[in-house]
Amino acid sequence: MVFLCWGRPSREDQKICLTKSNDFNYDVKSRGATAKPISCLKQDTELSKDGFSINHTRILVGSGVETFEKGKLALQSWRHFKLKWAFVDEESPIQNGSKFCVCVKEFLPWVMMPLQVVYVNQNHNPKIGVASFGFGSGTLQGHLLAGEERFSIELDEKNQVWYEICSFSKPAHFLSVVGFPYVRLSQKLFAHQSANALLNHVSSK
Repeated sequence: MVFLCWGRPSREDQKICLTKSNDFNYDVKSRGATAKPISCLKQDTELSKDGFSINHTRILVGSGVETFEKGKLALQSWRHFKLKWAFVDEESPIQNGSKFCVCVKEFLPWVMMPLQVVYVNQNHNPKIGVASFGFGSGTLQGHLLAGEERFSIELDEKNQVWYEICSFSKPAHFLSVVGFPYVRLSQKLFAHQSANALLNHVSSK
């Protein structure tokens, strides 16, 4: 099952996709694994044994509380997905259990890939001036991949603000098996363009 749309997917198209997508397409034992630090994720032998590949991008987007708050708002409004070839409906709520579609333009058709928010983490320690916000989402049935991805923004003890994308994935359909090198390239391209989109947003006045 693959969810295709010949034009830019409407909210109704996405609603139909999410209604048909049902449950997660990866094992419950891996649910929420992206909440761990990347060092722990890379050392997770169960993930590698199950055939998952780890993807990680972390970039410095600025400094200070104002930049952190702008970055947090950008994630909450899906600005990191505001690309020419990919988008998420900006009204999709980021809360545990919420479903949403990542819509991607692949040559002629659009592909709608269903996911569900697995967790939302938010931390703030005013004593040492650090804060973070992030959420992880897991793939549902009908997604071309199986796995989970985390997007997060962090204000560290040096007053620096970091944007991080962390995921594990593997093919879940014969199309992604055959085209996995292309899929991996698309993941790298998305990480680069998403980071630039967020950087441009927090840099704007």
